[in-house]
Amino acid sequence: MKACWPPMGVRYISDRRHWQAGAGACALALLAVLLIAFVQGAGWLDAFNHSLMNAAGAARDTGWGAHATPLLRLATTLGDTIFRLGILTLALGWLAWRGRRRDAVWLAALMAGGTLLNLALKQLFSAPRPDLLPHLDIVASYSFPSGHAAGNMMLFGALALLAARRSVWLAAGLMIGLIGISRVWLGVHWPTDVLAGWIEGLGWLLLWRAFLPAGRGEQQGA
Repeated sequence: MKACWPPMGVRYISDRRHWQAGAGACALALLAVLLIAFVQGAGWLDAFNHSLMNAAGAARDTGWGAHATPLLRLATTLGDTIFRLGILTLALGWLAWRGRRRDAVWLAALMAGGTLLNLALKQLFSAPRPDLLPHLDIVASYSFPSGHAAGNMMLFGALALLAARRSVWLAAGLMIGLIGISRVWLGVHWPTDVLAGWIEGLGWLLLWRAFLPAGRGEQQGA
């Protein structure tokens, strides 16, 4: 629970029931990640993971797969830590320029805490990368849960919360889905790694949504 608790001293858009619900959602998400890790470690998800990854490998060798691979390489590159930091820096600069400093602090704290949470979970589980398919991306960190899936769920989800526009939500969902799928397609993550990353990121977002500065996000467009 302590890993999911943001710093106090901000102005909330919601009452105590809402942030308690957010904390509960975050705790449930972490429990779900723990459950997936246990089931995956026991080998009970091997058939599921292998079937999907083998399907991705077979698709990579088709004509349309050869055209899809560069697109998914691009998606995974855009989801890398460096590009994610670049997008975050641009967003923080834009918010500060528009006088939305509370939003900038909220976004920075959300991403900093979420990044530390994912790193801690990776170290906790120390899961190796899958070796079922040749890797089409250079990887050096642990596999579970996917940092691409979690980090981009947090970043694009947070930007969508701040924008509070349907078009931004749709674009964020497309990016989150495409980046997550790319990790399986490129052979560097099991599907359940990505699923756990999405769950982790969503739980973190639901917690921090209750601490979105008042008068922003849900009450104003970007």
